[in-house]
Amino acid sequence: MNAMTAAHRTLPLGSIVRVTNLKTDHSAIVRITDRGPFVEGRILDLSLAAAKKVDVWGPGTAMVRVEVLQTPAPLETGGRWAVQIGAFDEQDAARELADHLTRRYHTAKVLCFGSPVGDWWVRVRVQDDDRKRAEEVAHDTQTPEGSIFLVRLD
Repeated sequence: MNAMTAAHRTLPLGSIVRVTNLKTDHSAIVRITDRGPFVEGRILDLSLAAAKKVDVWGPGTAMVRVEVLQTPAPLETGGRWAVQIGAFDEQDAARELADHLTRRYHTAKVLCFGSPVGDWWVRVRVQDDDRKRAEEVAHDTQTPEGSIFLVRLD
């Protein structure tokens, strides 16, 4: 919360990025330490310290530019990839989707887990954590609840 960190769905963990608020031109350099945001239309979740420095803390959201400065792993190749689906209000709905996806994708590992805020999530880890397979699952999966996100796990 007090460190200059952020969450991003696909940048390798440990990446360093500059985030600039397009309205105020204030910027901060942050390290990607978590996955998220899992909200449609958002590309980054900032820690409290970073949000204050970039002038996002008051309004809560802002249009930003993200510049990748350094990555510990290649952006276009490698990585461990999965599909994350959520957030479900009810555990039963998440488990039902997880069961369906387990039957549909025999070589995938499907996990159902609760978030700290009480939502339920489903994560599909495809065989060999392959990006192309994860993209196909994300494209071919539909659910009336939650949103579907491609995530990099490393």
